[in-house]
Amino acid sequence: MSQQVFATPDLDQSAMNRRRFLFATTAAVGTAGLAAATWPLIAQMNPDAAVRAAEDVVEVDLAALPAGTPRTVHWHGLPIFVVARTPAILAAMQADAFVRRLLDPRSDRRQQPGYARNWHRSLDPSYSVLVGVCTRCGCVPTYVGDAPPEPDAPGGYFCPCCAARYDPAGRTFTGITQFNLAVPPHEIVAPSRLRVGHNTNNERFTLKMVEVI
Repeated sequence: MSQQVFATPDLDQSAMNRRRFLFATTAAVGTAGLAAATWPLIAQMNPDAAVRAAEDVVEVDLAALPAGTPRTVHWHGLPIFVVARTPAILAAMQADAFVRRLLDPRSDRRQQPGYARNWHRSLDPSYSVLVGVCTRCGCVPTYVGDAPPEPDAPGGYFCPCCAARYDPAGRTFTGITQFNLAVPPHEIVAPSRLRVGHNTNNERFTLKMVEVI
């Protein structure tokens, strides 16, 4: 004769409570991990209304910008890298051997306004204007200038968080990310005056149009 074993109601209820707790804890940890991974980039690309109102337009005096030395300004809560590129940097950016290493050399992905869809990704080859947010992990890249992070690379930017590398035009060449650094709306309103936040020729372009990851 078979013997039936019945668990007591108290034990059943205790086990169910433990299972519910474990399920809830696991879900909470997973949600927190996802939020932690995506929050830096989301927070940087979506500033609050107060920041947007306060920093709708930022102007930079290009005449006071030493060649090869970056200047960081903040627009909509984002770091914007402005650099006066030297003739040596411009020449290195166009070297055939290096261009072949670029993942998006023609800026086919919508990471910039139409007037910056060129090899130097700006209005004027002498100046770069880039959003200083890594398109792979959301960290702020480090400017390496004329000191390339590897041989046969024309300097540029290096992300200390994920090791993504970008040339002085913000074009990626490592394979870690498929996206170039974003270019913000900008215009040159005088021979030595850059305005970040306004498009050239009334083009309709915002950072909401870019692909970030």
